[in-house]
Amino acid sequence: MLASALRLAVVRLNRRMRAQRANSAVTISQLAAMSTLDFHGPLTPGELAAHEKVQPPSMTRVLAGLEDIGLVRRQPHPTDGRQVIVQLTDAGKQLCRDEVRMREAWLSRRVAELDPEDREVLRRAVEVINAMVESE
Repeated sequence: MLASALRLAVVRLNRRMRAQRANSAVTISQLAAMSTLDFHGPLTPGELAAHEKVQPPSMTRVLAGLEDIGLVRRQPHPTDGRQVIVQLTDAGKQLCRDEVRMREAWLSRRVAELDPEDREVLRRAVEVINAMVESE
């Protein structure tokens, strides 16, 4: 079935790309939280947990580890004294850029090895996959 083959191919590609790491000391969960902060900007831990679809206690552990190694910092919430805002440090922003650069470099090398017809098939597949994702 096409759906099964597509699912497996996407999972395998994702696994291979995730193996291209700039810093293997940072867990995939930590990297996901950092990527969300990089995309959305500063968030409360609860907002970050909601974006990542994890429970707040799990996000608290993720953030503690990132804070310990200097990749995120907490600051007081500007309007709610009971809350904090979490944001990437400069080192955290740089790690996010490095992670993207490594994955895209790996993928660019693989794509460059393809013949022009296969590259065109991939261009079209990107359009189709994006349309599928946006149709939800």
